[in-house]
Amino acid sequence: MQSKPGCVFLLTLLLLSIFSLGHASTPGKVVGGIQSTHPKWFKESFLDIASDVAEADEVGKHLILFMHLNGCPYCYKMLEENFANAPYTQFIKDNFDVIVINIKGDRDVEFSETVAVTEKELAKAMKVSYTPTILFLDKTNKTVLRLNGYRSGPAFKHALDYVHHKAYLKTSLSEYIDTVQRKPVYKFRAHPQIKPITDLASETNRPLAILVEDRFCDACDALHDGHLKNKQTNDILKNFTVVRLDALSTEPIIDPAGKKTTVKDFVDSLDLTYRPGLLLFDKGKEIRRIDAMLYTYHFQETLRYVGEGHYVKYPTDFYEYLGQRTEAILQTGKDIDLSK
Repeated sequence: MQSKPGCVFLLTLLLLSIFSLGHASTPGKVVGGIQSTHPKWFKESFLDIASDVAEADEVGKHLILFMHLNGCPYCYKMLEENFANAPYTQFIKDNFDVIVINIKGDRDVEFSETVAVTEKELAKAMKVSYTPTILFLDKTNKTVLRLNGYRSGPAFKHALDYVHHKAYLKTSLSEYIDTVQRKPVYKFRAHPQIKPITDLASETNRPLAILVEDRFCDACDALHDGHLKNKQTNDILKNFTVVRLDALSTEPIIDPAGKKTTVKDFVDSLDLTYRPGLLLFDKGKEIRRIDAMLYTYHFQETLRYVGEGHYVKYPTDFYEYLGQRTEAILQTGKDIDLSK
């Protein structure tokens, strides 16, 4: 049976109207990207990293790889506050050589005698998922400390001291901070969605969000005053069972895998170097973590990725999910601000 021309026209209009629902004639834009200017005193390198490490060691320095992305607002903030205009800028100059790596770059990097790759291949091999990612290398070209994302001034200075004094040979960064920073700066704050649960393996009905804080956390108040007061963020958190752990506590717990341990041992086993950290588990396995300061869009989408189960469709690449999500939002005509 053939369709009448009028029916085909009406059907076409109907399909077009359905397709256009949620799509704006003018797509939105991604805004908030900031182009960084790297300090002139950063090392000009031929990207023979083993050679750079040796040169740094000859004068008693460690090497820092500052792995960045063009337009990254977190990179800009880190460079401005913690390298270019920090009260300890001269300390960095005296004790570290800093080399910039563009995680999307095509320059050749000879990382070692057996590893010669492009910048973007190195970033992939290093599993870089945050920018900036800051790698501290010792004289053997081994990474002795890795910082994912932005750090506050005090937190970054602790990291610099930790590496400069080679405390990595004896202890973890969190334990080092516990010994050098005796004055607490944070009092644990309440939140209506935080539940006092010690058997983390018992939470099987929905994903688990584990907030890790301690009394030396200089960014915890900002988290509570910012993201945890945001209605949309709290709505997304309803997909989770939310638990708070004191990273320095020796209280016994059962971890998400069912192992009996203590809070401190559990946190230490995860090599979580950032406070406040947010560990996102589902079905007993860690799916993703927030271990850096994130602005609202990235913070919320990380929660959605796990809390709404998108990781099942995109199990190996959060950024594939984020790309799809970003495109869907832009098609509605809304802008996305990466810097708020």
